[in-house]
Amino acid sequence: MLKPRFAPSLSRCRTYATRRPEKPPARFPDPLHNAVVTPLDGDKLTFIHRPPPSAPSPYSTTLDPASPLLRPAVPTGGPLPPLLRPSDYRSEPERLSQADVEKLRTLRRSNPEVYSCAKLAKMFNCTPSFVSQVAALPRSLRTAFARKQEAKVQAVKAGWGERKSTFRAIREKRRQFW
Repeated sequence: MLKPRFAPSLSRCRTYATRRPEKPPARFPDPLHNAVVTPLDGDKLTFIHRPPPSAPSPYSTTLDPASPLLRPAVPTGGPLPPLLRPSDYRSEPERLSQADVEKLRTLRRSNPEVYSCAKLAKMFNCTPSFVSQVAALPRSLRTAFARKQEAKVQAVKAGWGERKSTFRAIREKRRQFW
């Protein structure tokens, strides 16, 4: 005896589109819809006169008169769009004179712990990166200063508990594998 056949189950129905949707082709209006057609020489010749458009057509393919490149220039006296970054609203700090730069260098070399880049930047109204470029410490002072800073960091780390030390060590190990 034959087994009865069941209708396909709903789980086997297709749930996706069979092909990707396509944008239909552009349909431009007929360019001869307002043309005046005049037959000449007994229907052997036809003269088609089309008046020029009053406004530039956006359907032109050779010279796109609707293109922003071919539009007349906007007058420059108009309002400008807002600036993107908040830092653009701040005016640039004034340039330091040569005497101020020399004073900055002597202060930085005399005591780099007291006169840090940030402190000198506030004193002379400039950026810390400018101070670090203009008044860079010599290599010997830089290494000594780095050793002192590292000693301070180690003193702080000595006060950490076991849990914090473990988590920091795990984080350092994870960064090595980046």
